[in-house]
Amino acid sequence: MSIKRKRNKKNQLRELDPFLKREQTRYGQALPSREFILEVLDKQGVPISESKLLKLLDITSEESEFFRRRLAAMIREGQIICNRKGDICVTEKLELVKGVVQGHSDGFGFLIPDDGSTDLFLTPKEMHKVLHGDRVIARVTNIVDRRGRRECRIIRVLESVNTQLVGRLFEEHGIFFVVAEDKRINQDILIPKENIMDAHAGQIVVARIIQQPREHAQPIGHIIEILGDYAAPGMEIEIALRKFDLPHEFPPEVISVKFPQKVLKKDLTKREDIRHLPLVTIDSETARDFDDAVHCCQEGKDYRLFVAIADVSHYVRDQDALDKEAFNRGNSVYFPRRVIPMLPEVLSNGLCSLNPQVDRLCMVCEMLWTARGELVEYRFYPAVMLSHARLTYNIVAELLDQPKGAVAKEHRQLLPHIQLLYRLFKVLHKSRVKRGAIDFETIETEMVFNDQGKIEQIYPVKRNDAHRLIEECMLAANVCAADFLQKHEQPVLYRIHEGPTDEKLVALRDFLKEFGLQLRGGEKPQARDYARILDRIKERADAQLLQTVMLRSLSQAMYNPDNIGHFGLAYEMYTHFTSPIRRYPDLLVHRAIKAVLADKQYEPGDWHEIGKHCSQTERRADEATREVQSWLKCFYMQDKIGDCFGGVVTGVTAFGLFVTLDEIYVEGLVYISELPSDYFHYDAVKHVLRGERSGISFRLGDRLQVKLVRVDLATRKIDFILADNSVRKKSSR
Repeated sequence: MSIKRKRNKKNQLRELDPFLKREQTRYGQALPSREFILEVLDKQGVPISESKLLKLLDITSEESEFFRRRLAAMIREGQIICNRKGDICVTEKLELVKGVVQGHSDGFGFLIPDDGSTDLFLTPKEMHKVLHGDRVIARVTNIVDRRGRRECRIIRVLESVNTQLVGRLFEEHGIFFVVAEDKRINQDILIPKENIMDAHAGQIVVARIIQQPREHAQPIGHIIEILGDYAAPGMEIEIALRKFDLPHEFPPEVISVKFPQKVLKKDLTKREDIRHLPLVTIDSETARDFDDAVHCCQEGKDYRLFVAIADVSHYVRDQDALDKEAFNRGNSVYFPRRVIPMLPEVLSNGLCSLNPQVDRLCMVCEMLWTARGELVEYRFYPAVMLSHARLTYNIVAELLDQPKGAVAKEHRQLLPHIQLLYRLFKVLHKSRVKRGAIDFETIETEMVFNDQGKIEQIYPVKRNDAHRLIEECMLAANVCAADFLQKHEQPVLYRIHEGPTDEKLVALRDFLKEFGLQLRGGEKPQARDYARILDRIKERADAQLLQTVMLRSLSQAMYNPDNIGHFGLAYEMYTHFTSPIRRYPDLLVHRAIKAVLADKQYEPGDWHEIGKHCSQTERRADEATREVQSWLKCFYMQDKIGDCFGGVVTGVTAFGLFVTLDEIYVEGLVYISELPSDYFHYDAVKHVLRGERSGISFRLGDRLQVKLVRVDLATRKIDFILADNSVRKKSSR
């Protein structure tokens, strides 16, 4: 009887756990919750042994295994830690910092704290314990490096995120090792001879890490895939796919899904039939998937605009295998000469693509605009359509420029509709200017490849009014989608874009002051304040320089369910509705609109987490495509060493100048040591390097003549030196 009373007394502590019922519901047993374990440890006031904690919480022998798993999970996530004695400590009580390791190609690294505090410096010695991307717990030291950065020491690795990596196989004195393509990972991966498969030195391979790095030991791995020779056609894409962990092969459960060859009659129920409307797609010459089609007709002085978007949500159902894979990918990735689609090609290039002269299911945004650019009404509905033509930007530009030319004769039935679209575009564009949207003039390039898959030519792609026409139509539909969903209180991912931070705003204003310019708007400038300056400087010789600095003062757009508006476009609300074939957020918007039309609400899960994931996959795709383009440009420049080029300074750093070459738009670096003999000082606000003795300065936007001296394919780096005439011009100022 006394033993039973004693046990009941102990159980009283566990009954104080406010999350006891939640734990029992989730796991079928009432183990102490993580929150309660931390509370109990905190009240003890000192580190305690595991055995004491088990006694304190009256953990039975049957419960002990499950309880130890919970403790192990809490250690992995950095909530608790074991000291050298093996006692359990609350991490927060030890003043330790949790975060992610960010490696640097020079061997050192940084700890990016989870709490958003200042980054901490990791010495090469500390980096020997970890790899880039690992999650760790660290202790801040009293040491400050020469740049004023606090150092930290790694206490424990919480999570080793690199299970495999892509790199180049080397052999030295009979020892094989892989050097990672990601230069932020600067530790060689040792490969036992019996684990190299049939690979030979110099080849690109994928290695699985079987032993993570330790303080006194290098990581060890074995080869699981041989990609081939470094310079083989398409190898740069194969490397990027694995380096950035881009899903590029559809799993069997996705491949096995069967779709009809065409739209079925049963799919037409509860849809409006707009096949009679002469809708057309307008895209680039190289486009293969067509998300959107447009048509405009006139009603008195008003314009009725139809924007028809591929109804991907009809075929990709919420939470099915195809949907999960689309979410995982987040978006299609467009490499030169190769696309990694978000959806299988049977959908992306076939059943969902608005190909000409075939029935297609679509979601329509139908709008009525006045001649003054005011939106009178809009509505959304599912429909069946038929694209009357697949047009390109160049064809449309020629139709508008030469309405009596050969191309116009070929498309004479469509010409009046294209001209109406153009008239509406001019109306919408005037509204854009009046609204104060920022319109940065950027230069995009196109690469022409030879039969060996290498660049033969790089040329700029000039935007014409056909590009702008489609852009305005898509913007209009996206704004209507955001408004529709907000009015019906349906959560969704907005495309948000914040204005400049206080720090960037001060730096921008200080910079503009040097040029006699003032950014209005006080502490919270609006897009129109940026637009006014852009309009003032467009004829100036330094317009590109000023625009570049203004652009860099802005943040990146992202996906978030909390609507804060889109700063750059000057919209109070904005979302992405127009590209569900290649962007997962657009697919979610379609489902949300359908839910509202059915008087329901769509809830795919945690909208914040979904937005964060989609923003990350977008960044990942951008980084991967930039890397591939850099490699291709390096390969293109290999046989041009010793040649001189004209270029523009597009980046100024403490270690040198980034110069982008005219016409071919290849970027390289002039190291500070290659500048005229002097001590050069970097001014981050003015984006300038200035010589202490000579007074010679190099500023963002300066024109220079440079000579190509080095191309490194492995690091994707191109090095220039100043040509003699550039030095003379600078010295004579």
